[in-house]
Amino acid sequence: MLPAPPSLRRARRPHRRRLTAAALAALVSLAPAACGGGDGDAESDVSTESEVSDGPDEVAGTASAVQLNGVWPLTGEALEGDLPSHPAYAVKIDNTAGSAPQIGLSSADMIVEELVEGGLTRLAAFYYTTVPTVVGPVRSMRASDIGILKPVDATMIASGGAPITAKRIAAAQIATVRETTEGATGFYRDESRAAPYNLFVKLTQTAANPGRNWVPPSDPYLPFGDESDFSGTVPVRTVEAKFSDSHTTSWVYSGNGWTRPTSYTQPQDDFIADNLLLLRVEVGDAGYVDPGGYRVPETFFFGTGDAVLVHGDKALKCVWSKKHKGSPLQLSTTAGDDVIVPAGNTWIELVPTKQGQVTLGK
Repeated sequence: MLPAPPSLRRARRPHRRRLTAAALAALVSLAPAACGGGDGDAESDVSTESEVSDGPDEVAGTASAVQLNGVWPLTGEALEGDLPSHPAYAVKIDNTAGSAPQIGLSSADMIVEELVEGGLTRLAAFYYTTVPTVVGPVRSMRASDIGILKPVDATMIASGGAPITAKRIAAAQIATVRETTEGATGFYRDESRAAPYNLFVKLTQTAANPGRNWVPPSDPYLPFGDESDFSGTVPVRTVEAKFSDSHTTSWVYSGNGWTRPTSYTQPQDDFIADNLLLLRVEVGDAGYVDPGGYRVPETFFFGTGDAVLVHGDKALKCVWSKKHKGSPLQLSTTAGDDVIVPAGNTWIELVPTKQGQVTLGK
């Protein structure tokens, strides 16, 4: 049985200006490796059409020291005391009707939504400042996750992955914890749900035994700053992120933040976003098909593209850039000035350039 949902989302931390104290210097020996094992859901049964050879930029950006300047790396909020004794976790969560109800999204620091086969989407929910008891349903990894996880050396929690994907994740030196990983703790199957939507992870158990092959984030995920530095001026009360003809994520603003009027979470357990960051990204072919015969897409989360940053009831059109998959995400105005993201919880939409669309409503 799943635990009852929290009656309220975790207390919203006040936004604070970034501290300028000396950088933390916790040197860590780096040797992350993706562990083996098959996929825990049907997506392991794939036909591989080609091998993918990733260049050195796949692993560039790996750090052996923490340089966070006194802020939490996934929210930009003031860091008091030491970092947690576990890595940042990115849990791959199903985002279709079969996942209802999703568990644990309200505790996430940040969520990234990515395109998968059939025009549907999957979530990479990041946990670091808060580790909830249960998260899920847990699904499989994608090659797109390399660019999503690498900037903070997050450890991926997934049911498994296609062999071609697992090989690329390992080559990118991304630590993974899967249901079949030897010594993995916390995974269980909810017998009241149908597979593959019945795998969950007790994240507190996983975090209590993180192993040795992990590193803390070396830099903040986003160019965080103070709320007063946000320069958005376009009025906005609704946002639609269209990924395909099959899926659109809708958002509505209230005084408490941005919420999804239609989601698959339990009441009071959905993610409330302080910021929405909508990035237009190129999407290619991952090189294989799923068991249903759908081509598996790959989001190229590096390079540059158009973006919209939303905070409060204002939006700012800007440009995003990442030199390679492991680089921090940078934002700038069309005139080339730096753009900051107000400290807080952020939902990132990786909207395809071709079949996708971003719509702002007043």
